[in-house]
Amino acid sequence: MAATSAKVIFLWEGTDSKGNRSKGEISARTEAIVKAELRRQGIRPIKVKKKPKDLLGSFGQKPIVPKDIAIFSRQLATMMGAGIPLVQAFDIIGKGHEKPAMQDMLATIKADVEGGSTLNEGLNKFPLQFDELFCNLVQAGEHAGILEELLNKIAEYKEKTESIKAKIKKALTYPIAVLVIALIVTTILLMFVVPQFESLFSGFGADLPAFTQMVVELSEFMQESWWIVFGIIGGVIFGIMQVKKRSRKFNHFIDRMVLKLPIIGDIMNKAAIARFARTLSTMSAAGVPLVEALESVAGATGNIVYSEVVLQMREQVATGVQLQQTMRNAGLFPHMVVQMVAIGEEAGSVESMLAKVADFYEEEVDNAVDSLSSLIEPLIMAVLGVLVGGLIVAMYLPIFMMGSVF
Repeated sequence: MAATSAKVIFLWEGTDSKGNRSKGEISARTEAIVKAELRRQGIRPIKVKKKPKDLLGSFGQKPIVPKDIAIFSRQLATMMGAGIPLVQAFDIIGKGHEKPAMQDMLATIKADVEGGSTLNEGLNKFPLQFDELFCNLVQAGEHAGILEELLNKIAEYKEKTESIKAKIKKALTYPIAVLVIALIVTTILLMFVVPQFESLFSGFGADLPAFTQMVVELSEFMQESWWIVFGIIGGVIFGIMQVKKRSRKFNHFIDRMVLKLPIIGDIMNKAAIARFARTLSTMSAAGVPLVEALESVAGATGNIVYSEVVLQMREQVATGVQLQQTMRNAGLFPHMVVQMVAIGEEAGSVESMLAKVADFYEEEVDNAVDSLSSLIEPLIMAVLGVLVGGLIVAMYLPIFMMGSVF
């Protein structure tokens, strides 16, 4: 069976049933799918093309990141709370933003709203920036006439989730960055410093210690074949990234292994539970039906293992099983979380109990990340000491041995 092609981003322009011109972007596998989806939405496509890939953004523009959406959510909620009309709020936020890409997107959504589209319809044209959860909550707010209230909940949700993502990213990025720098320093020493000692050792007229000889041979290999080493490292990284994009089984394997790692696994488990609780609490408070909410929650957990379990829970809830029972059946949620949900279901306040669970686990992640940072710092110093110190000892070992002989 042929592999399913990956989704790409298409830019489109078209007209609606009233003849109003609009544009946006859609993530799909083929141009035909994009045109079919536009017709389904009542839009006659005029132009559809693939969005050009550009690592630095269009002509060096900074791309839109999740943090931008979180800030936008808070700004829009604040302005609506102050009584500013929706179109005017978009105009103010768009013109005040420093990123041209964000300005263009908000101008497009503003034009759609001015043309009679709902806010949800405008946001749906930018699926990479506004996910299904965001659009579902906006739609629920528009239908119930509580858009301002739900925008506040969305803003709080985005701020919390981005905060927890940033903390986890910081905990993982710091040691990786230091180890990469250590690798670069070690490579420089092997290629440029060790050869200077090698020429000195050649005049000794005696066999070098085994450790020194090993370092010298490693240095010679790096001088001759450094491109092979870095080519293999680059190829492995590129291969892993490609497989991760295309293989769900590989992603499932990686996510499952990450959850089992010491210390890191505990942080990732707590983060997934926090996202689960925060997302479900937000959607429940918005009045979204539980079965529908769980489908969005599955994509927000950040881990395929939890995502698949939540989808299984959704199927059980659809047949009439209580949420707390499905969580107990899943075997991933701690007893305390299940008990809190059970109490919430009995008292009719599931959203508030889930919010308390989210608060607790977000604080747990904060503490775990701080502990990890404290633990990693001496560990990194030890690794650096072994790498750099080992090379220095290897170079001076023959000199020390000569001194002991004389």
